[in-house]
Amino acid sequence: MSHTYVSELIHVVFSTKGRQNSIPRDTLNRLGSFLGGIARNNGFKTIAIGGTENHVHVLLSLPATMPLAKAVQLLKGGSSKWLNETIKSRFEWQQGYGAFSVSISQQVSTIAYINRQAEHHRKRNFEEEFIAFLKKHNVDYDPRYVLG
Repeated sequence: MSHTYVSELIHVVFSTKGRQNSIPRDTLNRLGSFLGGIARNNGFKTIAIGGTENHVHVLLSLPATMPLAKAVQLLKGGSSKWLNETIKSRFEWQQGYGAFSVSISQQVSTIAYINRQAEHHRKRNFEEEFIAFLKKHNVDYDPRYVLG
């Protein structure tokens, strides 16, 4: 085969340091636009972006040339700098992230899930949500360390 063909959808989740509510609600939409710009400028795509004051969900489409860790580093690093400048207070993301593969047949439901974050978190907090993701995707974890 003379070309490389890749369809890689990844649902990435990362939280604020200490899972503090440090992202002002009125900044969430602008943060989503900023994350989309980081992706475009670096050769990958954001399909959906959503979150709350203490964490973000991003559905990524990555080309074969973009390692997941690099994409997340670019998103977290660039947005951290932008948030520090925008909200005029100290902002940090928690170290690490969760990343879960998404089949094309689940793309629409994943987008809907990401877009309904505010509604979803009226019933379940971030910790419960993240542990459920780990279990659903059969990711081994130690509960003593999973959330820092």
